[in-house]
Amino acid sequence: MKDPTRTDHRLARETAILVGVILPERAGRVDPYDPLKELHALADAAGAIVVDKIIQRRERIDPAGYVGKGKLEEIARRVEQHRADVVIFDNELSPSQIREIEAIARCKVLDRTELILDIFASRARTHAARLQVELAQLQYTAPRLRGMWTHLERIAGAGGGTGVGAVGGIGTRGPGERQIEIDRRIVGKRIALLKERLAEIDQRKVREVGARQDHFTVSLVGYTNAGKSTLMNALTGAATLVRDQLFATLDTLTRRWDLGNGRFVLLSDTVGFIRNLPHHLVASFRATLEEAIHADLLLHVVDASSPDAEQQVAAVHDVLRSLGVADDRRQLLVLNKTDAIEDEAAFTVLRAAHPAALPISARSGAGLPEL
Repeated sequence: MKDPTRTDHRLARETAILVGVILPERAGRVDPYDPLKELHALADAAGAIVVDKIIQRRERIDPAGYVGKGKLEEIARRVEQHRADVVIFDNELSPSQIREIEAIARCKVLDRTELILDIFASRARTHAARLQVELAQLQYTAPRLRGMWTHLERIAGAGGGTGVGAVGGIGTRGPGERQIEIDRRIVGKRIALLKERLAEIDQRKVREVGARQDHFTVSLVGYTNAGKSTLMNALTGAATLVRDQLFATLDTLTRRWDLGNGRFVLLSDTVGFIRNLPHHLVASFRATLEEAIHADLLLHVVDASSPDAEQQVAAVHDVLRSLGVADDRRQLLVLNKTDAIEDEAAFTVLRAAHPAALPISARSGAGLPEL
């Protein structure tokens, strides 16, 4: 079977052109100065070298190539100009759209979801994380198998006479159709097996969380690269990996946080969130996020130096709701990276919108005693 997961992108050292399509419903949710800033950071995290960016504002998507024919031809010219290896869209594409764009651009095409899954796959270190990533990849791929085999159906439908290339009726029930059913069964069985194994891990996590009921538990949640791991290290003295990149942490880490006078809490660092995080990825990582779901207190860490801080707060709340975390769960908003703030006016607006939030700098230690 052809590998249906498309995970062998190997973006390291590849040159990439980024493409963003801004539809009316997205217009107010993107950085007006750099709409592809986050996609650029994701490409960096995957190891790609961004050589160009293309933005198009449209009223609606083109069902064939997502963007119009003229824009596809422009993308093809830019690919040739830069000798780019890959084009990455900041949108989710269908298999037929990917094929259309690849045929015109003559290079590999990825969408935002595939890029995020690729980064997660490269960062997964533990057995549980690898299972969760594989499940998310297969759940993304499963409904797309028909599109991936359309080229075989066309071959079967175009041929005459008998044999492999014979016409198979309206649905073209040829080799491609049979292969789709085979692939669906294989993928379906693998998904069921992964869910079963992850359910066992989930139960173990629930038992572990239950065993900690005698202790007060705190979980760090927040947008990716908000500084959660740096804060974890500052509060507990741990040596958690800290990198200035998206999704540096995939696995939950729990450490003892001493508060003085013999008091302590159990502090957990979790995977960061991002806007438009694929829902199947959130569901797959439920076991990893079990600590956040059941913690006594959530410390919602925000990069206060980011111009997109408010949108990032909203994105984290959306993910927490999808996990079943109630809005009234005890949360403390922590405005991190105050030492890196450049726009004081924007920070003042952020403070005014969240008067109960605590400003800190995990790097310099400012505000940590108050926390």
